[in-house]
Amino acid sequence: MSTNRKHPVALPFLFFSEMWERFGFYLLLAILQLYLTDAEKGGWAMDRHAAVDIFGTFIAFVYLTPFIGGLLADRKLGYTKSIIIGGILMGIGYCGLAVKDLTVFYLSLALICVGNGFFKPNISTLLGNVYNDPRYRERKDTGYNIFYMGINIGAFICTFFAAYLRNNINWGAAFIAAGIGMFLGVIIFVAGLKHYRHANVLKPVQPGDMPLGSIFAQVFVPVLVVGCIGWFIPGNIFGTDSTDAFIFACLPIIYFFVNLLRKASATDKQPVKALLAIFAVSVMFWAVFKQNGTALTTWAQYYTDREIPAAVEAPAKALSLAQIVTNETGEVVAYDDEFRVIKDESGQPVKEQGKPVYFKNVAPEKMPAEGASVSLVNTELFQSVNPFFVIILTPLVVAFFTFLRRRQKEPTTMTKIAWGLLISSLSTFCMVGAVLVCGNGAEKASAWWLIGSYGVITAGELLLSPMGLSLVSKLSPARLTSLMMGGWFLATSIGNKLSGVLAALWDGYDNKVNYFLVNFLLLGLAAGTIFLMLRWLNRVFKEHTHA
Repeated sequence: MSTNRKHPVALPFLFFSEMWERFGFYLLLAILQLYLTDAEKGGWAMDRHAAVDIFGTFIAFVYLTPFIGGLLADRKLGYTKSIIIGGILMGIGYCGLAVKDLTVFYLSLALICVGNGFFKPNISTLLGNVYNDPRYRERKDTGYNIFYMGINIGAFICTFFAAYLRNNINWGAAFIAAGIGMFLGVIIFVAGLKHYRHANVLKPVQPGDMPLGSIFAQVFVPVLVVGCIGWFIPGNIFGTDSTDAFIFACLPIIYFFVNLLRKASATDKQPVKALLAIFAVSVMFWAVFKQNGTALTTWAQYYTDREIPAAVEAPAKALSLAQIVTNETGEVVAYDDEFRVIKDESGQPVKEQGKPVYFKNVAPEKMPAEGASVSLVNTELFQSVNPFFVIILTPLVVAFFTFLRRRQKEPTTMTKIAWGLLISSLSTFCMVGAVLVCGNGAEKASAWWLIGSYGVITAGELLLSPMGLSLVSKLSPARLTSLMMGGWFLATSIGNKLSGVLAALWDGYDNKVNYFLVNFLLLGLAAGTIFLMLRWLNRVFKEHTHA
């Protein structure tokens, strides 16, 4: 390896492994709610409330399982073996979703959750270990930013595959494409093993560490027991059985981290406390950010003018990336004024004579002539806006902080996270504007409102999400790194579940302005909290960083 190399040779292998893994994952997220609520082309025709509950619960468990995967990798399996196992399980799970059977569907989602638990925290930790080489240590933040761009290349391209496959074949073909992407990621990872095998170090149990068996007995058995209690308890405390079960199941894990802090050595106590504080405020970010797959997908599907501009209509049609709808009366699925499928007493969608639902709130001056067709952007393609901004903005962010670093004015990781939360909160005002200009959905809003909202929250995301991964790697006590990475994903998990809970409230807000203002208040509160703690956090960071 060249001694003047700026980044380790392992980086491109980890970059492309993660890119293809995220291709599959974000393809699923882009179409999951659409698939669950689809009543016209082979979906499950579920109520939106049920769909967002499944979506929120799934993405919550996807980020809860890294707690287990991180522990097993630290103590027993090692990082490389865990990543390979996780990738294979996820690939099988994606392909299983192509089977139209409810039991297979839930089993496939479970496989993806378990596989992600093995894959996600350990590839992030392995990257951090590679950058612990003294030659690369000062570029760790930049390395994580580049790694994060790989995630978003996968997230950007996947929706085009999804749109093409479901326009031309069916939902199942899109899910199989996600599985193929995952298997490609595993192959690339295995091909680069020699470049990061040296960073695959098992952490021996230290005096005072809780044995793995004790962790399972004291954490995971209580998780299962308490989670079951939450599921079967009469009535719904937090809205649905799955939400009750999830929140109850999180309590033993939260207790575990509180106990970890209580028993930490004097040296470890302050960094662990700082990390737990960051985890707590990041919950609000994920609660709002992850609504891109639920509430914002609903907005894109029914409230956004998705007509393709004439300049790109021909190539979009040629690539089968356009959804064609015709302004003609025929037998269609009936929708109410909130764009919910109307069902009969047996739970089957009601059919009526009418026009496709897209024309329900098209402005009169934009309504095509009777019998004419229009080409629409597939709803899931809006999920590529966020990763597109990440790809475009990441080099600019890296260059900006490199510029500041050379002048010794670069903000601390903690400060970047604080500003990330504040900027993210402002994205909700774009959606408030969208609601106001379209008369609360009476007519479709311009797509630029949604694109603008994604642009603003992406700027905040780039200061928070990759910095969070870097922060855990830098600040964690060495023997707790993977465990604390699991804690970061636990906070993400709770935020993800909360995003589903918030999205389930969508239909309850007659004025959608209030829905988006609630999101602003949640993010604003989180940003204010971290700014109040910033001096203390920066002091801890300065005193305890080991990378």
